[in-house]
Amino acid sequence: MMINAAASIEINKQALNELNVFPVPDGDTGTNMSMTINAAAADLRKLEDPSLEKAAATAASAMLRGARGNSGVILSLLLRGISKKLKGAEECDGVLWALALQEGVDAAYKAVMKPAEGTILTVARLAAAKARQASEENNYFEYVHEAAIAEAKVALANTTNQNPVLKKAGVVDAGGKGWLVALEAMLLALRGEDIVVPEDLSTGEVKEAADFSDFDTEDITFTYCTEFIISRENDLDPEKLREFLSSLGDSLVLVDDEEIIKVHVHTNDPGKALHEAMDYGSFVTVKIENMRLQHTEKVMSEQELAPKIAEPVKPIGVVTVCVGDGIADVFRNLGVDGIISGGQTMNPSTQDILEVVNKVPAETVYVLPNNKNIIMAAQQVDALTPKNVVVIPSKTIPQGVTAMLSFNPEGETEENVAAMTEAMGTVDTMQITYAARNSDFDGFLIHEGDYLALYGSALFGTSKDIKILLKSLAEKIRDEGKSYITIYYGENVKEKHAQRAADIFAEICPDADVNLLNGGQPVYYYMISAE
Repeated sequence: MMINAAASIEINKQALNELNVFPVPDGDTGTNMSMTINAAAADLRKLEDPSLEKAAATAASAMLRGARGNSGVILSLLLRGISKKLKGAEECDGVLWALALQEGVDAAYKAVMKPAEGTILTVARLAAAKARQASEENNYFEYVHEAAIAEAKVALANTTNQNPVLKKAGVVDAGGKGWLVALEAMLLALRGEDIVVPEDLSTGEVKEAADFSDFDTEDITFTYCTEFIISRENDLDPEKLREFLSSLGDSLVLVDDEEIIKVHVHTNDPGKALHEAMDYGSFVTVKIENMRLQHTEKVMSEQELAPKIAEPVKPIGVVTVCVGDGIADVFRNLGVDGIISGGQTMNPSTQDILEVVNKVPAETVYVLPNNKNIIMAAQQVDALTPKNVVVIPSKTIPQGVTAMLSFNPEGETEENVAAMTEAMGTVDTMQITYAARNSDFDGFLIHEGDYLALYGSALFGTSKDIKILLKSLAEKIRDEGKSYITIYYGENVKEKHAQRAADIFAEICPDADVNLLNGGQPVYYYMISAE
């Protein structure tokens, strides 16, 4: 059921992404849900004849660690609750499944501070309630699951009416749709129908990592992976080369057209392969790799990468999520111990955050997510490490920077949390990016490729001229009476253009202190902090 659900979400990933109404480039719902559930599918494929309890526990654990974005975290919580209810069970009937679905809903609602209607939570809650009702009528597992799906479809359709933004766009909730996709795929699994991800859709994310320690180096029959491309210079038949190479090794792939011959072969004598191939033309590229050596290095690398937890040498440490060398340097200069690479379009998983937290030599580690879609993933880390993890719920990079300015490495946790949280409220964040798709949003008619300005989490303006947006933001800052302005310019902005942007703010806000820094961030041309 889980593997089928993972495959179906992967297939429907882009369709789920396109349900996102807000046109800003983001780590979209479909991508986050797919990466989260495929972490479970990868671990489940490694199990041999697992029990019901083992399969559920394995899926829940993998999804918790692989959870990305709010939608991924909620999906992992639904499975965590299901796993908890199935603990100790050797088999599952309709009544137990209905209770498990409800346990998943309870776990998800418990973790969300302010549950909103018209989301995946709504769809999951109503589906679980219907399943419970159906189980009282008929204890057959499939009957109960079908009832959950039928109710999920009704609930999903109604999300359009529950959320004004969805209604205006005429779409349903992406997360809720993802949960329905999963439930429907589970039903197919119950009926013996496997879902396979087409090769042209596979991104590589669904493939499980091979465990190279499962076999010995001596098990490798042919030592050298030999690859080359030849420029065709005569009419010799490549089939003769194919026959020769087949006698020389295995894993042969030979592709020829009018201009080139491309070869991949595993052999113990790459010299013979190359010598024979010379009759057909000149080499364009040649690559020979020792697979025995690669295998040994891979095994050693995996052993070295085993999870390690740093012994504490200080009471408090801090890790932060950010991307861009300039922004990372700012955080390091403020005393941050570890950088987790990520942000918009690349939400780190709970496992990604956990690994950095474990490397910090401190008893208590503060985490600055700096993105509202990463906060929930960060909040799951505390349960996975012996360290005490405290999440400071920063939603933007400027909030994270301001919070660090109020951080006291020798202070008590309660005092630090209060000071850092209060400091975040003093800073306004503005960002300029581009429209990822056409949209009619919040009174703005947006065209793909337009510049978009955000003030906090709200859309501030859109234009084909970035200077218009910069001037409007500067006027807003001036009217708000802000005194300190920091402009981080992104990786695709030249310094001379960034300086002109800073000049605009300096001219419009003459009483403010304006600073310009090369943040190096992707996606956002400018990230502006005003205090």
